[in-house]
Amino acid sequence: MANAGLQLLGFILAFLGWIGTIVSTALPQWKIYSYAGDNIVTAQAIYEGLWMSCVSQSTGQIQCKVFDSLLNLNSTLQATRALMVIGILMGLIAIFVATIGMKCMKCLEDNEVQKMRMAVIGGVIFLIAGLAVLVATAWYGNRIVQEFYDPMTPVNARYEFGHALFTGWAAASLCLLGGGLLCCSCPRKTTSYPTPRPYPKPAPSSGKDYV
Repeated sequence: MANAGLQLLGFILAFLGWIGTIVSTALPQWKIYSYAGDNIVTAQAIYEGLWMSCVSQSTGQIQCKVFDSLLNLNSTLQATRALMVIGILMGLIAIFVATIGMKCMKCLEDNEVQKMRMAVIGGVIFLIAGLAVLVATAWYGNRIVQEFYDPMTPVNARYEFGHALFTGWAAASLCLLGGGLLCCSCPRKTTSYPTPRPYPKPAPSSGKDYV
């Protein structure tokens, strides 16, 4: 019963991580304009995501522009897009596979070992999805840091970490944690011992043997 609870907890955490990955990919706040320096403009907020760049005015009006050309984007943004999409697709596959291996489901009830293996395979796929999201967010964040501390970057063109980047890190952590818990449901090998041979019972001695 404890193993089933651990398995269910891992699935819930990994599922929440997959939802967080979708949210992080869709949000445009991957990097936010930094107000460091002398020229501080508080009338508008500039932020950029994987698919668009937006400008938010102090009046509440938001204007966004979708990136039109795919080939015109830098390599970091293209790689981050690809890794996040891969993470989402791998997470979707992991959900279906892990659901079959859950002990609370009726699938493969007649084969307990195969059912546990399906849960472990789902956990491994969740781990791969979490690693893809972690690499994507870490790569993008490293690029922001490099551009921020680059002396050739103008002060009014520097950005900092956005909310979507933190959401992606949290989602990757949940996928890795949930996938690890699912992998803990791996069936243990039972050691088989040989059947002990019954010892022959001694024949009851009769009193006629004694004089």
